[in-house]
Amino acid sequence: MQVSEPLINVDIAQSLGLNPDEFKKIHKILGRAPNFTELSIFSVMWSEHCSYKNSITWLKTLPRDGNRLLVGAGEENAGLVDIGDGLACAFKIESHNHPSAIEPFQGAATGVGGIHRDIFTMGARPIAALNSLRFGDVNLSHTKHLVKGVVNGISHYGNCFGVPTVGGEVYFNNCYNQNILVNAMSVGIVKVGETVSAVADGPGNPIFIVGSATGKDGIHGATFASADLTEDSAEDLPAVQVGDPFQEKLLLEASLEAIKTGAVVGMQDMGAAGITCSTSEMSAKSGTGMYIDLDKVPTRQANMKPFEILLSESQERMLIVCKKGEEHLLFEVFDKWDLECEEIGHVTDTGRLHFYKNGELVADVPAEPLVLGGGAPVYQRAYSRPDYMNQIEQFDIKAVPQPKDLLTTAEKLFQSPNIVSKRWVYEQYDSMVRTNTMSTNVPSDAAIVRVKGTQKALAVTTDCNSAYVYADPCVGTMIAVSEAARNIVCSGGEPVAITNCLNFGNPYNPEVYWQFVHAIRGMGEACRRFETPVTGGNVSFYNQSVLKDKTEPVYPTPTIGMLGVLEDYNKRMSLDFKQAEDLIYLVGETKEDISSSEYLRTIHDIHFSPCPHFDLEEEYHLQDIIKELIRENTIVSAHDVSEGGLFVTLMESAMPQAKGFVVTCPTEMRKDAYYFGESQSRVVVSIRPDQEEQLTKFLNTKGVHFQKLGKVLDSGSLEIDNIKFGHINDWKHTYNNTLGNQLDN
Repeated sequence: MQVSEPLINVDIAQSLGLNPDEFKKIHKILGRAPNFTELSIFSVMWSEHCSYKNSITWLKTLPRDGNRLLVGAGEENAGLVDIGDGLACAFKIESHNHPSAIEPFQGAATGVGGIHRDIFTMGARPIAALNSLRFGDVNLSHTKHLVKGVVNGISHYGNCFGVPTVGGEVYFNNCYNQNILVNAMSVGIVKVGETVSAVADGPGNPIFIVGSATGKDGIHGATFASADLTEDSAEDLPAVQVGDPFQEKLLLEASLEAIKTGAVVGMQDMGAAGITCSTSEMSAKSGTGMYIDLDKVPTRQANMKPFEILLSESQERMLIVCKKGEEHLLFEVFDKWDLECEEIGHVTDTGRLHFYKNGELVADVPAEPLVLGGGAPVYQRAYSRPDYMNQIEQFDIKAVPQPKDLLTTAEKLFQSPNIVSKRWVYEQYDSMVRTNTMSTNVPSDAAIVRVKGTQKALAVTTDCNSAYVYADPCVGTMIAVSEAARNIVCSGGEPVAITNCLNFGNPYNPEVYWQFVHAIRGMGEACRRFETPVTGGNVSFYNQSVLKDKTEPVYPTPTIGMLGVLEDYNKRMSLDFKQAEDLIYLVGETKEDISSSEYLRTIHDIHFSPCPHFDLEEEYHLQDIIKELIRENTIVSAHDVSEGGLFVTLMESAMPQAKGFVVTCPTEMRKDAYYFGESQSRVVVSIRPDQEEQLTKFLNTKGVHFQKLGKVLDSGSLEIDNIKFGHINDWKHTYNNTLGNQLDN
């Protein structure tokens, strides 16, 4: 029986996301016209999601080398960093934005499942998960629906799979009303030398598909992720995958056990573009080819067409190249775990992918031209400075009235969804499974995860204030990297490397591409200064909503996932005030600056202002000082100043143990700038009274600006500049319950 396919022309190609020039290039590569299956293969592999065709030129400018780096960007499914004691850490962050905007539960759940597979397909066991979420106006019923669906999806998959969600961030802004952002990060541990690569070495070696059966969910998901969201995007629901965390748990254990048999030559998970991506990338990496019999692929539906089998993004599947003669070892492992394990082909020396169905050759394509760094298109888009930058430059702090009532202003700011606790979210996540998480009951700026069998711990965080990046993409992204590093340093760790998730609008929009280019420049500069190489990640363009004739890109959101290492977890530092009479100091200089602050947006409804003050060398110097203070046991708490400014930092340090404080502004600057401004490179520390001389002497020798703010109180009462702010428990109640009340009403 022959497989019937439609006639191919440029209109068909464009409907699959290919432009006319790319259609011509495919003709040239093949030396003939492609059939529909072949055209579908090129369409997904040349989509932005798989090929990075509009971003790779700039991504290559990012620093990729480091002393600890074992596997760098683009080399494998995730970055790999040496953490000592014969152990390595694999970590990565990726987006699942469009699927989550259409079907929030499954979109978020499969995002979690996919990023964990990237980790354990390398042989590492996932030990921690984080996420970075962006939603629209919290008062909209649509936003509430999306938040509940996404959080439910993340918690369902992560909790069932058995990996703790240890940290993350949640922001709300109207620019995300339609196109939300769901970025998921996974962190895993593996012994050095026991990893497996995504290769297809050895012609004649058999190829297996293991895990779940292949269905029609997720077909053209990569193409779907590489296009704008519109009012009709709900019709693309089949492009959203369906996940099964219990199946993935079995696949995790079976995959790690299979690696230990020594029978595995190479392995890759089937994420974007499914079988198409795994076969082409593994073959291209080894300079080999594959013979694949699609009739042998286990399917969930009868009579699936070749392109449907090849492009399906059904979850919980792996492609394994096995050593010839050792197939029985794979069968034994996967039979034990009651998982599909089917031999579907073998490695060839042709450099081509030959796919057969019903005995007929349905696709014959070279592997190399399909992949990044091979023959996939590479573009450099035109870019231009956005017009809104003119409004930003017109901002004048003198035109912003100062608050007449500091207490009333603080109370209003403290109810912003971007300031209050995300307790409603994180309490739905299991943060303690596997018993490695050390920062649940002892809060710190970064999540701390113990590495069992050692004295080490990992410090991990996700960070990006997209309002800063919108105001100045270069400086705003430098701040994102620096804040991630600052969070790790304030927790007692040493920043090691980053992964990133670059969420932007349409790259064909010159203003969006300008944001992207400048964000990459800022990221590169900051990563070089902190010696935190970029180990990989994800580019997610087309994050914008098309409503009737109006296109609304999201704020540029280059999310930074950073890994840090503590050589001794007993040296970890928490952010909470410890005991009465401890002295509170601010290390770093406060500027008379309210730019891009939550205060400016919440209190004054001003959305166009510059980035807050930032100097990279000043930041680097501050972090070195904080490291030494922690190393020498000079301080008993450290908490960086970020959203909400000094006031929110003080409150967050006071709430964990219900401590009070009395502080005074020791300058003549505007009170709103001092307490609510978000100028960077500042850390609030507390010390025992007998450490004051040691602290001040040390800080004076370092030439850093510092101020004594006040002291900690046992009573829980709060006083700022002789104004009574009530009791900490009342503020804590507001902090813990506001978001939940907003979402449930």
